[in-house]
Amino acid sequence: MMLFVISFAALACTAAARPSRSYLENHFSAETESEEVRSAAMKRLLEVFGMEDPPAVHGHKQAPQYMLDLYNTVADVDGVTKDPYLLEGNTVRSFFDKLHSEQVEFRFNLSTVGSTEKVLTAELHLFKLRPQSTLTFNRHHFCQVSVYQLLDTSRNNTQGRKLLSSRLIPVHSTGWEVFTITQAVRSWMVDEGSNLGLHVVVRTLGGSMMDMKLIRFASGRTHHQSKQPMLVLFTDDGRRSTTLESIDPNDTTATATSSLPQTPMSGPSSRTARSLDHSEEEGALPCQRQPLYVDFEEIGWSGWIVSPRGYNAYHCKGSCPFPLGQNMRPTNHATVQSIINALKLINGIETPCCVPDKLFSINLLYFDDDENVVLKQYNDMVAGSCGCH
Repeated sequence: MMLFVISFAALACTAAARPSRSYLENHFSAETESEEVRSAAMKRLLEVFGMEDPPAVHGHKQAPQYMLDLYNTVADVDGVTKDPYLLEGNTVRSFFDKLHSEQVEFRFNLSTVGSTEKVLTAELHLFKLRPQSTLTFNRHHFCQVSVYQLLDTSRNNTQGRKLLSSRLIPVHSTGWEVFTITQAVRSWMVDEGSNLGLHVVVRTLGGSMMDMKLIRFASGRTHHQSKQPMLVLFTDDGRRSTTLESIDPNDTTATATSSLPQTPMSGPSSRTARSLDHSEEEGALPCQRQPLYVDFEEIGWSGWIVSPRGYNAYHCKGSCPFPLGQNMRPTNHATVQSIINALKLINGIETPCCVPDKLFSINLLYFDDDENVVLKQYNDMVAGSCGCH
C-alpha cells in the first residue's frame, strides 16, 4: 500500500509538472502571434522608409567623405533636418566607378535608382592629383577639362561621344573637381542600355592634348577609396509631406509651448468648471510632447545605417480640458468641440485629442544593396509640437 501511495504521488507530481496540452497550444499560439505582429510591424516600418526589404549588410565600409559632410550640413546630431530648403530633392545617391580603367573613362551602375525618381542634378566628382615633381615647372598654368558621354554609334549616331561639361582648371591645383552631367544620366534612366560610360579629355589652352603625367585624376584601380571617382545624383522620389505644415526645427517658439507641461489659460471660475462635471480630469497632465526614441540598433538596422544611430520621434500625450487656452494650440474646430462637450449639448461628443500639429523631417545616411551610400530625407517623422485638435 505504501508503494502504491508513493507511486501515485509520483505520477501526480509528474502530471502537475507537465504543462497541459491547452497550455502549450496557447503558449505557442501567443509566440506565433507575437512573431506575426513583429513581422507585420517591421514590414510596415520598412514601407515608411520606402523599402521592401532591409539592404544587405556587406561588413564595415567607409562612407564617402562628401556624403558624410553633406549629411552633417543638412541634419543635426539626431538626424533632424536643419533647413528643409538646403537639399535639392529628397534623395542623394553616390556611386563609385565600376570600370576601373587605366584610361580616363568611367562607368556607374545606376540600377538601384527607383523608376519613379526624378533626376534633378547629376555630378561627376574627380580627385585631381598633384603634378609629378619633375613636371611642376611646366609652362602650362591652366588646362581645359572636358567630360563626354560615350554613345553607341550603331544607333545611327554620327559621333561616338557627346560633350557634357567643359571648363578650365589650374594645372598645379589638387583636390576635388566637379562636373555637371545631368543630361547623360537622364538619358541612361530612360534607356539603361545606352549607359556606355563617360570619357574625360584634357587639353592645353591651344587645343592640343595634355600630357596625362601632368594632369592626373585618381582612379579606383590604384588609389584609396576616399579619392575614387564618384557620381553624385540628386533626385526626388515624389513622396510628399502630409497636410501638417513642416517647420524649421530650430524655431523654438513652435515647440516650447508643447514640449513642457502646460496649464490652460485663465477661463471660467473653478465653480463653473465643477458645474460642468470635469472633475475626472483633475490631476491629468495637459497636452504636451513627450520623448519616443527610435533605436535603429534595437530594431536590427545598425548594420546598414551610417547615421544617425536613432532619433527621437516624440509623441503627444495629455488631456485637452475645457477651457482650451491658446497655449494648448487648439484649432477653432477643437475649441467648438470642447465647448459642445462641456455643455453636453450633443451626446457622444468627446473632448479634443492631443496630437502633433507640427512635424519635422529626418535624414538617413545608409548603404543600399550595391554598397552605394544614400542620403534620404523622410517627411513627417518627428513631432515638433503638440496641440488639441
